[in-house]
Amino acid sequence: MNRRDCILALLGSALAGAASTVPAQAAAPTLLVLGDSLSAEYGLAKGSGWVALLEQRLAQEKRSITVFNASISGDTTSGGLARLPALLKQHSPSVLVIELGANDALRGLPLEMTRENLRGMVRLAQAAKAHVLLLGMQVPPNYGPDYAQQFVASFATVAKEQKAALVPFFLKNVADAPNASELFQSDRIHPTAAAHPVLLNNVWPALKRLLP
Repeated sequence: MNRRDCILALLGSALAGAASTVPAQAAAPTLLVLGDSLSAEYGLAKGSGWVALLEQRLAQEKRSITVFNASISGDTTSGGLARLPALLKQHSPSVLVIELGANDALRGLPLEMTRENLRGMVRLAQAAKAHVLLLGMQVPPNYGPDYAQQFVASFATVAKEQKAALVPFFLKNVADAPNASELFQSDRIHPTAAAHPVLLNNVWPALKRLLP
């Protein structure tokens, strides 16, 4: 190797060493939504549900956060608890939003089981260093006042015990709105696209306090 080649080789080695000391750009933090049909855009055009609207709001506010929607229509708290470990491992979220429980009530599942599943999900997420936001739900009055009150209280109880954030009623200003019939699809269970900006507004105040 001649003198010129030696100089070039040394220069290349130095540049490579310098490049290796430049830190890699950190990946954007992840927000994981674990929900059912209310978050899975059931009956809606793609991109019109509250989770998609959340992505748009984050972009508008120039927040570099990746949103992963792991919601499945018909899912229960048991299903969410079973799926969560793999999702936490895959996405390492900074924030977990849990929107589950309505299908437990529709199926008449024991309230204590629902509470235990919610606790389990919160604990798993917190052990993975994620902040947790629970979205509370209510059931129609035909379930009986005792069941309805205990169901609503389940979310607040778990949130308080586990020190998780809480939206008391995810469907506020939709299910209890004067024009509620206009804000639901024909099945009277799933909100229309017009209702989903309201759902996002219900979630946003509590969620933004958890965002990195």
